[in-house]
Amino acid sequence: MKDLAGVVVLFFIGLFAFTKLAGPIPFSMTSFVTTKSDTFSVSGQGKITMVPDIAVVSVGVTAQGPTVTRVQQELNTKMNAVTDAIKKLGVDAKDIRTSYYNINPTYDYSSDTRRITGYQANSNLTVKVRKIDTANNVIDAATSNGANEVGGITFDVDDKTKAENQAREEAVKDAKSKAEAAAKTAGFRLGRVVNYSEGGGAAPRPVMYDAAKSLPMAGGGEPTQVEPGTSELNVSVTLSYEIL
Repeated sequence: MKDLAGVVVLFFIGLFAFTKLAGPIPFSMTSFVTTKSDTFSVSGQGKITMVPDIAVVSVGVTAQGPTVTRVQQELNTKMNAVTDAIKKLGVDAKDIRTSYYNINPTYDYSSDTRRITGYQANSNLTVKVRKIDTANNVIDAATSNGANEVGGITFDVDDKTKAENQAREEAVKDAKSKAEAAAKTAGFRLGRVVNYSEGGGAAPRPVMYDAAKSLPMAGGGEPTQVEPGTSELNVSVTLSYEIL
């Protein structure tokens, strides 16, 4: 026992002497942190079929003239006639807006020197038709009163809040059903929902339109017949659960 005590004393005396001569002995400790994610995520889909209740119509006028003043006068006269005809169908003034207005010179390139031969003006109206069954009449009234451009019709739902809520409920119900089935099959228990994310939506339904059928240049044309049909609103959700 005395020999062991003597060895210990000699060890510390030697260690003390070494540190005096060589400096302190470096000691280091490495820390490792591990994480464990006990969550389970699942996605669900909800889809609602909507019947459009508004139409957005784009109509315009192109005019040409020898001077800027003349072409502006012609354009303004025709645009006012188109606007008045649309208003007579019950479309409110606040639902008619000018979406484009432009005047450019036209040139003669037949000689070496470019020469201005006149001016061309373009103006477009975007019309929100709340009485959707009059959308065809709006196009016919516009083209009958000077509009020589029809950009098309888009059908949409003015207030999608109710449809979005219904689609969201379906999507969450779908996700919960999938999560419960997966937990039962895999043998784990679901805890509380710790994360929720959502995506999706609905785009307006565009309708291709043959403008030549209604333009005066087509010999009076035929009455416009465009049907709104239906559109779909889709909502996708992802639920993340704690695993117990």
